[in-house]
Amino acid sequence: MAELNYNHLRYFWAVAQDGNLSRTAERLNVSQSALSVQIRKLEDRLGHALFERRGRALHLTEAGRITLDHADAIFATGDELLGTLKETGTARQAVRIGALATLSRNFQISFVEPLLARTDIEVVLRSGSQGELLNALQSLALDVVLTNQAPVTDALTPFIVHKLSQQPVSLIGTPALLGETRAVAELLRRHPVILPIAGNGVRGGFDALVDRLDLRPQIAAEVDDMAMMRLMVREGHALGVLPAIVVRDELGAGTLVEAEGLPGIAETFLAVTTQRRFPNPVVRQLIDRAMQDRFDHA
Repeated sequence: MAELNYNHLRYFWAVAQDGNLSRTAERLNVSQSALSVQIRKLEDRLGHALFERRGRALHLTEAGRITLDHADAIFATGDELLGTLKETGTARQAVRIGALATLSRNFQISFVEPLLARTDIEVVLRSGSQGELLNALQSLALDVVLTNQAPVTDALTPFIVHKLSQQPVSLIGTPALLGETRAVAELLRRHPVILPIAGNGVRGGFDALVDRLDLRPQIAAEVDDMAMMRLMVREGHALGVLPAIVVRDELGAGTLVEAEGLPGIAETFLAVTTQRRFPNPVVRQLIDRAMQDRFDHA
């Protein structure tokens, strides 16, 4: 069986991205006729038409869409290879990690910490929204996504969700604000609280808890960013509903203290990967280490 000509595939890939033969020919500095010949050869090799013309625009057929999906993966893998071996004579493994922009910075640091002293590893840490990061993961621009929101998975988006840590959530505040009181109900009667925004799993658990306790606490702020919650709680005007890892340094220094835990409420930290033929082995090591730490501290 004749092998696939990857030059033909790259020309097809370029046209599929532009959706216009003349624009692609101009961008690649080749003639339209030469470009058409390359695509026709690929179609002959695959045995299927890849485009259909509608007016002046080219639209992918079903076979074209399948071919484009494979081309995306093939050329992304090529870019990954070049990035990994970009230093002449030196193999330096790149690890591309995406992290939800609102995720605890302490958790992110604890995840990547084993790599920071290694000279054979280059860490690329990118933050963004859940949708942006998962799209980058699917296109192989990221190796793993750190989040506290489990993504929806189905046959077309086969995400693999690894539960790295589950941190209990407490009421946290300054020593002056808490005084000698550590009881949840009493503190919620006395002081306003800073909460995650509605729709967050921790917020849902908190709302259910105060309903069971028949309390209506004063809400000082609703925040979707753990780093911002940490700063606001340090100001000493309200209590924060937070996992202790978010304010680990402040708890260690005594500038913040932890009241009783909120029963049944926890923040879950996840690593999301996707099915790949050649997964990054360093990511597996990081996930295994994080999960082992979870079991060791259970």
